[in-house]
Order: sequence, then C-alpha cells, then structure tokens
Amino acid sequence: MARGKLRIYLGAAPGVGKTYAMLSEAHRRIERGTDCVVAFVEHHHRPRTEVMLHGLEQIPRKELEYRDSVFSEMDVDAVLARRPQVALVDELAHTNIPGSRNAKRWQDVEELLAAGIDVISTVNIQHLESLGDIVESITGVRQRETVPDEVVRRADQIELVDMSPQALRRRMAHGNIYKSDKVDAALSNYFRPGNLTALRELALLWVADRVDAYLTEYRSEHRVSAIWGSRERIVVGLTGGPEGRTLIRRAVRLAEKGAGGEVLAVYISRSDGLTAASPKELAVQRTLVEDLGGTFHQVVGDDIPVALLDFARGVNATQIVLGVSRRRSWQNVFGPGVGATVARDSGPDLDVHLITHDEVGKGRGLPTASGARLGRSRVIWGWLAGVLGPVLLTWLLTSATPDVGLANDMLLFLTLTVAAALLGGLFPALASAVVGSLLLNWFFTPPVHTLTIADPENIVAIAIFVGVAVSVASVVDLAARRTHQAARLRAESEILSYLAGNVLRGETSLEALLERVRETFGMESVALLERTGETAPWTCAGSVGSQPAEHPEDADVDVPVGDHMALSLRGRVLPASDRRVLAAFAAQAAVVLDRQRLQREADRAKELAEGNRIRTALLAAVSHDLRTPLAGIKAAVSSLRSDDVEWSEEDRTELLQAIEGGADRLDLLVGNLLDMSRLQTGTVTPIIRETDLDEVVPMALGGVPEDSVELDIPETLPMVDVDRGLLERAVANVVENAVKYSPPGEKVLVSASAIADRVEVRVVDRGPGVPDEAKDRIFEPFQRYGDSPRGAGVGLGLAVARGFTEAVGGTIHAEDTPGGGLTMVLAVPTAPERLTQQPDVPASTTS
Repeated sequence: MARGKLRIYLGAAPGVGKTYAMLSEAHRRIERGTDCVVAFVEHHHRPRTEVMLHGLEQIPRKELEYRDSVFSEMDVDAVLARRPQVALVDELAHTNIPGSRNAKRWQDVEELLAAGIDVISTVNIQHLESLGDIVESITGVRQRETVPDEVVRRADQIELVDMSPQALRRRMAHGNIYKSDKVDAALSNYFRPGNLTALRELALLWVADRVDAYLTEYRSEHRVSAIWGSRERIVVGLTGGPEGRTLIRRAVRLAEKGAGGEVLAVYISRSDGLTAASPKELAVQRTLVEDLGGTFHQVVGDDIPVALLDFARGVNATQIVLGVSRRRSWQNVFGPGVGATVARDSGPDLDVHLITHDEVGKGRGLPTASGARLGRSRVIWGWLAGVLGPVLLTWLLTSATPDVGLANDMLLFLTLTVAAALLGGLFPALASAVVGSLLLNWFFTPPVHTLTIADPENIVAIAIFVGVAVSVASVVDLAARRTHQAARLRAESEILSYLAGNVLRGETSLEALLERVRETFGMESVALLERTGETAPWTCAGSVGSQPAEHPEDADVDVPVGDHMALSLRGRVLPASDRRVLAAFAAQAAVVLDRQRLQREADRAKELAEGNRIRTALLAAVSHDLRTPLAGIKAAVSSLRSDDVEWSEEDRTELLQAIEGGADRLDLLVGNLLDMSRLQTGTVTPIIRETDLDEVVPMALGGVPEDSVELDIPETLPMVDVDRGLLERAVANVVENAVKYSPPGEKVLVSASAIADRVEVRVVDRGPGVPDEAKDRIFEPFQRYGDSPRGAGVGLGLAVARGFTEAVGGTIHAEDTPGGGLTMVLAVPTAPERLTQQPDVPASTTS
C-alpha cells in the first residue's frame, strides 16, 4: 500500500489564516470530486472559519474523561474505518489527552499516512522543536506543545501562510481572532509588533532552507549540472596557508551584501595523503568560518581545480573566492596556477574572485613607469632569446641539420627575433636582429666565414630581415607602453571616481580620506596642514599614520592647496606622474574639511534655533498658561477681601477651592517647566535602585480624581531597577494626560505585566486617539495635539515623561487602543538578580 501524502500549512504566527487556507483547499478538492473529510478542525469560535466548515463531512470526535472533565480528540479509528482520500487534521503539534491512542497528534497523522490516506494539516513556526529556545527568548513564553522538525520536513508540500504584523494586529483588534476580553492582553504581550516580526522572519528562513533542500534534491534527480543562482552561495578555496583567514573574512563580507548569502569553505586534500597544509592553521580557519556563520568542508581530489569546480557546482555556488597564487613567478613556466585554471574553466555562471593577501597593508600604488612594463622575467627571457637563441640556432643549422637554404635560414632567425620582441620588447629584439644578421652573413651568405656579401639579392634579403625585426620589435614595445598607460589611466579614473562619489555623497570623513591617500601611495603618514596667514604657524587639521609632518618642508611630498593649506606625506618621494592624482586628493581633502566645519556650524545653529524655539514657547506659556491661573487666584482673593459683599460660608469655600486649584495648576506648570529645563541642560542624575511597581504607581495617581483610574498591578511582578521619584513623575504625567482626554464616565486603565527582561506599564484611555504620524510628535516639548480647549497646559507633560523614563533606562511609546483611544506603554528594566519565569500564554494563543 502506497504511503499517503502530507501537506502542511505553516503559519508565521497564530491567527494568520492556516485553518482557513486548509478548509479552502478542502472545498477546492471536493469540487474536483476528491473524497475529503474533516478529521479534526478547531475553529476557536472564529465566525469566518466556522462558515468554511459548512458543506464538509466531519468525522465525529472521541470523548475522553480526564480529571473530572470531558475532552474531545480526533477519533483515529473512525478515520481509518472511513478511509477517505484526504483527511483534514488541524494543530499538528497538539498533545493528546492521556488515554488517547497516541501521545501526540503528529503520531496520529503518521498512522493515517501509513494507511495510505493523504493528510492536510497545520502548524505554527513556534511549535517546531528546534526553535523552542529562540521563540522563548523572543516572546518570553516557552512552548510546551512541539513537533519534531523532521516530521514537518518530511512533508510532501509545505505552504507558508504569512501576514504582516500590522495586518495581523488589525485582525486581532477587530475581533477576528479572539474575543474582545482577550484582545488587550494578547496585543500587549504575545502579539507585539516586534514578536510578530521576529516570528515571521523565523518562518521565512525555515521555509527558505526547505525550498533549498527541494532544489538540491531536484537538481540531483534530474542531473542538472548548470548553476542556478537562486541565492548567493560563496565557496572559499583554502590551501591551509595563512592567507585563508583573509579569504574567509572577504567571502563573508561578500555574502552580507545580499540577503540569505551562504559561505562554504573547502579544503582539497590529495588522495595520497601528502599535503603541505598546516593542520593547526586549518583548525583555526575551520573555527573562524563556523563562528562567522559559514560551513567547512574537506574534499579529496588529485586535480585541485577540477575538484574545486565540481564541489562548487555540486552545491550550486555562484561565486568562488581564491587567494592569489603564492608561487614564484618563475614557477609559472610549469603551467598556470590553480586560480588561473579555475577562472578559465569556471564558465559564465560562476564568478571567481582572486584576493591579494601578501601585499595587504603595503599600499595600492599606481602602476610604476619603470621598464618593468613587460616584467623582469619576460625581459630576461627576451634577452636570452635575442642573444643566445641565434647562436644555438646557428649551431643547429651548421652541424645537426642539412642545408635548408638561405631563405629558410632567414625565416628561422626572424622567428627568433619575433620571439625576443614578444618576450622582452624593443631592445632584445634589436639585439636579436643585429646578432642574427651577423651570423647569417658569416655562416650562411656566400662567401661564408667572411662579412662580404657577393650576391646583391642577399644584401636586400638581410636588409629586409633587419627591417622586419625592428618593425616587429617597435610594434610590441608600443603595445606594451600603451597597455601600461591604459592601466595607469584606469587606476587614476577609479581613484577619481571614488573621490567624486564618496565626497559628493558625504560618506567620507577627513581621516578616512587621508587614510585612503596613505594606502594608495604606500606612505607612512599623511597630514593636512593649514595656517591663517603667510607668517602664521602651521596647524594640523587632520592626520593619519605615525609621526605626521608638522611643516610642509619636513615632508617627503607636499602638495599645496590654495594659499594657506598643504597636504604633506612622509614615507618616500613620489614620481611626478603620481602627483596629478595626489593633487586631486588634496583638493578633495580641503573640500571635506570645509564641509565638516560647515556641518558643525549648522549643528550649532540648529541647537541655537531649538533653544530659541523653546524660549519663545516658554514666553508664550508664561504669558498665557501661567497668567490664566494667576488671574483666577487674583480674582478670588480680591473677592474675599472685598468689604462690600457679605460672603456665605459656601461661597467662601468655593472661592478658597478656586484659589487652591489655581495654585495646584501653577505648581504643576512650574514643575514641568523646571523639569524640562533640567532635561535640556542634562542635570537629571537618576539614583537607580530596586523598586516595587506597586509602591510607585499608586503614589503617581494623587493628582487625578479617585474614580477616574482603574489600577491593575499584580503583586507577583519582579522588582525593577529605576529611580523611584523619576518614574513616579513620569507615570503621573502620563496618567494625568490620559484622564484629561478620556470621555466622561470612562475610567483610565493602568496595568502592568512582565515581558522577558522588562516590565511594562500600560496606561489605556478611550479618548479620541492620535494618528500614527503624530505619535512621536506628541512627546516633543510644547506640543498639544489638536490644541483643543481640554488640552490646557504648556504641552510639557509627555515630553517630561519621556525624558525621565529614558533617564532611568526605559522607553515610552504610544499605541492605538483597540476599539478607539490611546495606550501609553512605559517599559523599564527588571532587576537582573530577581528575574522570574514568565507564565505561559493561554492555550488559545499558542494553538
């Protein structure tokens, strides 16, 4: 009997729609004539999910009694007896009630699959066994119901059911997932935006790995040898030498430039066991690549380039990183190195990076203008071919071979001249032409063994020989010089392009630019010097390296920038050809210095403007918000002192209450102004100590009516590390603001809960709320959203609350209250030595 097929809908979080998607698939299959039944589906009283169950055959559940309660579980025997083509089984990670056929529901599913029944199931990413610790560190909740990863990986199809955190929270707030009495708790704990984002990333990465495994399996079954660049996979070829660490770090940087990049380090060892690699160095490199998130592999192969390319294509790599060969230049006569061979045979779908390592830290100088355009070894070989080659050829032609004729002799000598030109350039070729013409005249032109030429045709032949040799030598030398010039100009253009791009974008600081100069020209130190006048002393505006020059005359190279600035370099004397690019560096350094100074001036101007704005707002507050309670107090006092009116006891009490209320309002306004002044000047010094929230929050409610706040502070909360006075003032300001904007008769809810390493105080009101674009602005000084009459005050309460909360190491932000209103969330750190185990969320949250 063929095993049934398993299809799993994997959810990034509870409520994203896994069960709904599963039921939709069942309806589609039934429409196609497939025998599909519901073995077990939990709709959690969600209306839209309940509707999707209509029209589907449901297998009756099995009732089990446990601890005086009755529970319903999937009836595996009934499903096996019914033998449908497809069975829907929800919540794959569910733990069955004791007394059931199997301990876990995934074991029930295994029985159905073994019986040849196809199964469609659901599971959330947080229920995978390997991710338990990660999920607990993110959400603070340990998942008790888990399923082995291998069970999910063996599924024939895995479909990710995803939803953005914002959309999921909206569904939650609208009551589409949980009942209204559970919405606030869920949104403030498990369904926080950060938690949902992290769970979503876990799901995407897990599914991406599974897709990659599917791709590898498909390529293996269909024998696909071409590379499919679905993701960046970089192979690092290691030799066991010290350059391996540099190659690994460079490969990791390349992988980080794209999302999902992977690094695989591979060492090719020969089958005979003979190797020059250092086992200790390989162990260090293995540890390094694993610490950086990569993997280490060792492959046996006698042909290193072939083995490396086979490995790269086998893992579907897109790039190979190799070090520049460590061989001596003369060893290249025995054949190209591994890097050159791999680059030649890699093909168009596999990029090869050759990384320098021996020259690291010695500068990236421009191409030199010396006679080494063709390389020292090529010049030596050119002279050998041009001088010794004709001598050896003469010996062969006179002793070892029969007479081949003067024309053929000239062609052979011309071949040597061309070879000398190709190897060594102009002068070896000219020497070859001279030596060859003399030998031709002495040994092969009648009369032989004399420099006399009897036949005029031979004179013409030798002249043509010399002309061709010189022409070929000139062409080769000109090509070499043009190649050198092109390389130099390309290097200059790359440097100038770097300067123009980075400086114009403002990405380069002065120190970074000077360090670039030092590296490019291989100098010991670089300094930018300036002075205010012709006779003023030089001062250093910026420098890098050891012992920078203090005066331009002390430097090995100095480039003036205007009349009062100079770029001074120490290390070596640069040729005149390098000074053109150095002048560009100097000009850009002056531009960067000016921009930095302008930026500092702009920052100071911004600070002055902000101070001026605050002073202006303060004057406005003093002229209006402070005058209003003063006017009320003055009027009440004048009325009490008046002798013309006989005040009753009730009137006197009312006037005294008005005076007291005005004084309290003045005290609050002045207190906020003083607190804001302390925050602006940085004179707030918190005294951090362990504190119980139930001793702080009730004290913060003294400034609001008794029946306007509902308090919910559990006694089991851990201790927090805060300044008690600052936290009390911050909570008081937030609560007073919430009461001010709450509708009449609506209480403000003040609750607290522990989440991971922090405790959150949530102040929930049912007022008009604040749009998303204004949620940050309301914490700025002198801001009153909407300027409504009920918002009397100078607009400093929330600004002071944020300042005090951040001073004690906490955070404060605003969220929408489900159903309307605004929720202020103050998060403060718990005391490390008193951290407690977090309670589990309700079963409905983790299902």
